[in-house]
Amino acid sequence: MNKVTKLLAAALTVGILLGAYGVRAAEQPKYTTKEVMKAIYKGKESLHHKIADGGGSPEDFAKLVEYLPSLQLNDPPVGDKKEWQDRVKKLLAAAKDLKAGKPGALDAYKGAANCKECHTAHKKPEEKH
Repeated sequence: MNKVTKLLAAALTVGILLGAYGVRAAEQPKYTTKEVMKAIYKGKESLHHKIADGGGSPEDFAKLVEYLPSLQLNDPPVGDKKEWQDRVKKLLAAAKDLKAGKPGALDAYKGAANCKECHTAHKKPEEKH
């Protein structure tokens, strides 16, 4: 190989590595599952309860849409990963519909945000109350 070919091969290799790193970085969740649960679902005064009771604002819906995608990128603590992702997909779709003001979005959100079912399937036994 001559110098130009070696230089091009090195540049291509660096580009591929940087591209692969960029894809991996894009797939990293912004929040952990615990952070999502704390920000959205924890407690009787939670954002979830506010929304489920019909009191959500556009800012509240935007917060849901900001946090929920991280759940898709996090593995479930226990249980089937595909089932987890299917649950989160429904939950995120309902949150996006709330944000867009679509009719029926609140009922879809309430149905998708079934804490007991999700915790039964995916919460570690030592963390269940």
